[in-house]
Amino acid sequence: MPRPSVLKVIFPIVLAAPLFVIGSIQPVSPVTVHEWGTFTSVADAQGEAVHWASLESPGDLPCFVHRVGSGLLKYFPGLIRMETPVDYFYTKTPATVSVHVGFPQGQITEWYPKASTSDNFRGIDWKDLNIVPGEARPLPATKDPSRYFAARETDAAVIQSGGEREKFLFYRGLGDFKVPVQPVADGKGIRLRNTGSEPIQLAILFENQNGKIGYRGARGLQGGELLQAPDLNSNMNDVRRELIAGLERAGLYPKEAEAMLATWNDSWFEEGMRVIYLMPRATVDKVLPFEVSPAPKDLERVFVGRAEILSTWTSGMIRLAMESGDTKTLDKFSRFLYPFLAQMNTTAAVKAAPSASAYVRQVTARLNATSGPCVQ
Repeated sequence: MPRPSVLKVIFPIVLAAPLFVIGSIQPVSPVTVHEWGTFTSVADAQGEAVHWASLESPGDLPCFVHRVGSGLLKYFPGLIRMETPVDYFYTKTPATVSVHVGFPQGQITEWYPKASTSDNFRGIDWKDLNIVPGEARPLPATKDPSRYFAARETDAAVIQSGGEREKFLFYRGLGDFKVPVQPVADGKGIRLRNTGSEPIQLAILFENQNGKIGYRGARGLQGGELLQAPDLNSNMNDVRRELIAGLERAGLYPKEAEAMLATWNDSWFEEGMRVIYLMPRATVDKVLPFEVSPAPKDLERVFVGRAEILSTWTSGMIRLAMESGDTKTLDKFSRFLYPFLAQMNTTAAVKAAPSASAYVRQVTARLNATSGPCVQ
């Protein structure tokens, strides 16, 4: 009769084994993290991203934002302007985490709140970041308006780092990598080529000519697709709804999607032609690795790519402005003017208009300069 007793000994040992394995799993933080940002590029006639004056633009950031000195970035190429990634943190109870962002093919140029940079600004760290839900003290402000503040209009918790407080982590940078979308003029429209292995969930071809707008969309873009030039009979509400719906499908909360559109409303929809598309998550993780410790229970990263295109209308506007010395019109395209002129035969126009020629030299000289004055 010894067998039953042997079974009794073996049975609890079998049960105990999985309990030991479960207990060894690292705990997951109760924090949810959502991130959005943009990668802006300029396409040449073959659809490839080209160098451009990615830091030459009017100052749109508050003066309290930290930034790199101009000499440190003087010779850095600018294929991509990584604009306004922000990270939101949600939790019901106070928590402390550490955040690391790597940018192996780029450099971090601006950030807030206080952080430490590493590897020649190819990485940035917020260590011992305090998340304080329900915090109601005033956040830093400026006298003049800035696009920066629109990102605060969410339900995210306040975060604290180095004595500085905000509703999100903020950073920007310059990149030198290829984006997955190549827009190429093809007869009656623009052929979009997806050069990556992941599908582009949403791509919108948008054009604005003197306030008249039009757009066409593509979903699940793989390989290539021809989008006819949009009829200029759309309204802004339609394209905004299309983009907000796409951002929410990608993982953003409604208020986050609204905040992103509010931040970039004047820039994404300015005069000219561009492709606005959702960057595949796998691509974002590869070019911009992101780590939170302890690991959050949920992490969403939604990035929008923006590729500027030299359309027939834009080319005509620039050529007329060059011939007449109309620097006011040229200023509309200032940070994209350098790569656009490289695609155009502008030699005669430059010689005929000394004032325009001087303006082009100024823009070119600022190709590797830092961004404009900050907002007080």
